Amino acid sequence: MTVSRFTRRNEAIQDIISFSLDGQPASACAGDTVAAALLAHDSAAFRHTGIHSSPRTPFCMMGICFDCLVTIDGVQNQQACMITVTVGMDIRRQAGFRKLEGRS
Repeated sequence: MTVSRFTRRNEAIQDIISFSLDGQPASACAGDTVAAALLAHDSAAFRHTGIHSSPRTPFCMMGICFDCLVTIDGVQNQQACMITVTVGMDIRRQAGFRKLEGRS
């Protein structure tokens, strides 16, 4: 696991909620977006591109760039910067192209 390069100001810490990141327990502040929660957790890439496997992390934090795509509760290609993390959410980093039903 890599260490986060982000720290919270003490007055910004609110209620703590639990979620799952790549099958491991993690926590975030209530009201955080998924992107903010993952950036506060560690500095690992959110996804790797399909062609060159280039690592990607959030760039715009406002839903424009699509570099923050993750799988949330089994649904692929969710914009982490646009979704608020919730208790028990299952978040997984993506690697390569998304899987299509009926294709191997």
